Amino acid sequence: MTTLVTGGTGFVGSHVVRQLVAAGHQVRVLVRASSNLQALDGLSAERVEGDLRDFASLDRALKGVRRVFHIAADYRLWTRNPDEIYKSNVEGTRRLLEAAGRAGVERVVYTSTVATVVVPRETGKLPNEETQATLNDMIGHYKRSKFLAELEAMKAASAGIPVVIVNPTTPVGPGDWKPTPTGRIILDFANGKMPAYVDTGLNLVAVEDVAAGHLLAAEKGSIGERYLLGAHNMTLKEILNALATITGRPAPRVQLPHSVALAAGYADEFFSRLTGREPKIPVDGVKMSRHRMFVESDKAERELGYRPGPVEPALERAVRWYAEHGYLVANAMTKLAAHAQAA
Repeated sequence: MTTLVTGGTGFVGSHVVRQLVAAGHQVRVLVRASSNLQALDGLSAERVEGDLRDFASLDRALKGVRRVFHIAADYRLWTRNPDEIYKSNVEGTRRLLEAAGRAGVERVVYTSTVATVVVPRETGKLPNEETQATLNDMIGHYKRSKFLAELEAMKAASAGIPVVIVNPTTPVGPGDWKPTPTGRIILDFANGKMPAYVDTGLNLVAVEDVAAGHLLAAEKGSIGERYLLGAHNMTLKEILNALATITGRPAPRVQLPHSVALAAGYADEFFSRLTGREPKIPVDGVKMSRHRMFVESDKAERELGYRPGPVEPALERAVRWYAEHGYLVANAMTKLAAHAQAA
């Protein structure tokens, strides 16, 4: 059985590819001409060049495929041209699902996001897969594009294409080479570039567990259903305290009001537009941080047999991976080595 993976060169996607290969699957990875293939080094997976915007390349990639993991997404909280995000995340998803329907695949696992589930509600209950959100609830172009893409997946399932949806929360661990916005938090902390924090929270999960959840969804998930793949709700302060234990670097004690962080974000984006560099404090990210991204993710455990492990070891694996791959400055490496020796 040949399995096609889109986004296989990314953080979550590369871990899915790795676990599929380890389980003995024939794996084909859709890559663009410009893709960085370092995440696939050493893996016996076929690479096929294509693009989510090109129907012909998708038909070629899907030839002989029985199962698809559509993980590819444009995950940016800031861009000069937001249309690019919608073309990749919404139009690309629609085209892939249409091509999968033509190819007669047996199962498509579509990777959505926790962002389509977690919206501000004053119910006193944690959001879960039954939480109903609207496009107006989505903050920023990335969240809106993923909300619309998830609707495309649901429409496809209603039309008879065997789609199962997974909604990872906030994966952490090794291999986040880009890095993602969450990986940037870990990296900035380790490098001593986080003097303060805001009052927010995330549901963290080991990236390896997210990948395992994808495979379980392919085997046991119900068509048209969505499954949150999460683990532990943690405030940002708790996350930074855990990183302090791992790195030996003290956690910041200053809590910034959201208004101050938002002002800094607007200023940063203003200078980014002048200089062309990506902002370090995206406004959409600050706006998102006003609401804790806490969820209840029991459905995947009940229906798929999903069993996430503790988060702290995954944070440590992330820090070690960054150290081994040259992401940490010399001072951070010295602190990490000294802390490890003392421990």
